[in-house]
Amino acid sequence: MKKRLSVLFSLLLVFSLFLTACGFQKESGGSKETDGDTKKGETKLADKQELRVNIKTEPFSLNPGLANDATSGNVLRQTFEGLTRIGKDNKPENAMASDVKISDDSTVYTFKIRDDAKWSNGDPVTANDFIYAWKWALDPKNESQYAYQLYYVKNAQGINEGKMKADDLGVKAVDDKTLEVTLEGPTPYFLELTAFYTYLPVNAKIAQANPKWYTNSGKDYVSNGPFVMTTWKHNDSIVLEKNDTYWDKDSVKLNKIDMAMINDTNTELSMFDTDQLDWAGAPTGEVPPEAIPQLKEEKKLKVKTIAGTYWYKFNTEQKPLNNVNIRKALAYSIDRKAIVENITKGGQIPAMAAVPPSIFEENKKGFFKDNDVKEAKKYLEKGLKELGLKDASELPPIKLSFNTSESHAKIAQAIQDMWKKNLGVDIKLDNAEWAVYIEKLHRGDYQIGRMGWLGDFNDPINFLELFRDKKGGNNDTNWENPEFKSLLAQSQKEQDAGKRVELLKKAEKIFIDEMPVMPIYFYTNVWVQKPTLKGVVVSGLGDAQFKWAYFTK
Repeated sequence: MKKRLSVLFSLLLVFSLFLTACGFQKESGGSKETDGDTKKGETKLADKQELRVNIKTEPFSLNPGLANDATSGNVLRQTFEGLTRIGKDNKPENAMASDVKISDDSTVYTFKIRDDAKWSNGDPVTANDFIYAWKWALDPKNESQYAYQLYYVKNAQGINEGKMKADDLGVKAVDDKTLEVTLEGPTPYFLELTAFYTYLPVNAKIAQANPKWYTNSGKDYVSNGPFVMTTWKHNDSIVLEKNDTYWDKDSVKLNKIDMAMINDTNTELSMFDTDQLDWAGAPTGEVPPEAIPQLKEEKKLKVKTIAGTYWYKFNTEQKPLNNVNIRKALAYSIDRKAIVENITKGGQIPAMAAVPPSIFEENKKGFFKDNDVKEAKKYLEKGLKELGLKDASELPPIKLSFNTSESHAKIAQAIQDMWKKNLGVDIKLDNAEWAVYIEKLHRGDYQIGRMGWLGDFNDPINFLELFRDKKGGNNDTNWENPEFKSLLAQSQKEQDAGKRVELLKKAEKIFIDEMPVMPIYFYTNVWVQKPTLKGVVVSGLGDAQFKWAYFTK
């Protein structure tokens, strides 16, 4: 994604994500975990089951087809439900679909929508509601920024680019409760994608009658998830209440969720301390970095590693960063451990790889040593020789750009000092507000630029495919490698999970060897919560689900 800074999580084995038709039968309400369940005589529920959280700001859009940010996603995950849902064990499980069958060639998925799936107004959820929502998001005139997430469905890209008709989409309503989806090719992680908000259904009858159905709370804002939105005071607050038409309502113990929109981190933490909030921090809000040490000391802070990487991008067409050895010298010579311990302070993991360790566990170690100044100097010497330069003082000016933020500035200043001290390389810092900054990056008007990526789905390809094409929408580095592209293409056709993983690991090795991006750290979610609040599920992608949450006495 572009993307949102939320955070996350517990380590997962990637092999568990490659599901087969016979293995994928788990029900969303039938998870083996009992964190969200209470047994008679063991746990006493509080009389009041109302959760208060902060979502910081107004959601960009509460239409699943338009949402493109963490705030919108945090609301939609409570109010809507897709064919699948990411369960308590971080694996996709049946949700709106009670069953799914996958063809032998893994290109046709047939979803049976549960008979008791209903919208909050009582309408049945049908196959056509999914088809309508997906076609709407792919319609170019609707300008859905996440339409590309649907490109795995046959002909979706052609439709979104205006080259094909909507009716050419590889979807078919066999009957009201049976949805057949044909893919462009085998996609082992498709059942994770169907849990993502761009794949959510929309009540076609309501949306066709009122194209602006999603702009306010009221009778037209119908949803099919554990909660329904009853109040939306724009730029102020949102109120969700338990959805009594939800198929798995017996698993839902909260009666109400109050979502405040407070964009000051100190105010958020103060509201938590004064019992005005039950949760402060990620993934819905943010804990002030300066408060983290004290919260750690008081043993109140919760930290969860997530599938996200903070990195610096190199513009590989700008001198001297067009030289791979100069890029590697810069990457090897920074002290990531010092950055996460002294600046970010949120339990982040130093990153010497692109794919987070939640996906590739061995990436906790990475491909090279942190703060390896000796090796960095060797690369610098080699790079200078290739450029016909005597020493670092003769390097062309190098500018490090970042979007305006206190933490980004502190990291940039620290790295500037490290490069000067360790390599003798002078760096000029340049910052701009987000809208200006990201436009410059996409235009290629930079040399080194701060960026980050949080996974849309828990698969390594989501972190590698950004750099498949030189002019890809989120590449920005102008780097392209034929072997890297070939390995990604092979991985998307490979049905053997183990062989596919090896192809992607080879691709990542090429990526790190050529270093178009310098990884710095893997993100974390940092938050505090009331001791009586149980059952909130923070996934490996950093989002929170309140379906199973409850308060004890």
